[in-house]
Amino acid sequence: MMRAINSMADKSAHARGFSQNVPSPCLSVCTMSPASRLCQGCFRTLDEIAAWSAMTDDDKRLVWQQIELRAEKSAMQTTPNIR
Repeated sequence: MMRAINSMADKSAHARGFSQNVPSPCLSVCTMSPASRLCQGCFRTLDEIAAWSAMTDDDKRLVWQQIELRAEKSAMQTTPNIR
């Protein structure tokens, strides 16, 4: 799980660098978490997923920025406390 989270954070930083044709974050996992209301594969909301194809590249980069924050938050929640 941590590997997938770190991978999404890395992909986010890369995707936000595209000036046009910003790639989709979809990983074909497509399972929504009832708790977070986010896709467990790409960390997007249903609204973001539905609107993706109509979004401008600027809007897509904003979503990627949110994905990076969500992935980092998820990583912090799944990392055991080491003492």
